[in-house]
Amino acid sequence: MKQQETVPFAAQAIPFKELLATGELPDGYLTGEYIAQQFVERLVHYILSVPSGSYTMGELSQLLEQLDPRAQVFFFKKLKETSPECLKDFAPLYYGFMNEFESLLFT
Repeated sequence: MKQQETVPFAAQAIPFKELLATGELPDGYLTGEYIAQQFVERLVHYILSVPSGSYTMGELSQLLEQLDPRAQVFFFKKLKETSPECLKDFAPLYYGFMNEFESLLFT
């Protein structure tokens, strides 16, 4: 009997298009802080790589709401690090989330 091999999260394809369309993460999808950080880093690269109109800010917001508050803050930090000039495109989303989690910005 062949032993079941688990593919590490970093090696798995993430269906961002589908996740953004549904706005939901499957139960147990992000199993820890490190996995959530990997997910966020890959999400940032995805949204900066796809053509505009591939997702809406509402869809992105709904997906981000599924994340732990620290992962939400990490999303905007990675977005700023990766593409500082794009932050103006995400300003309404950024200010909406940052107003809720202002206390986490300094942790």
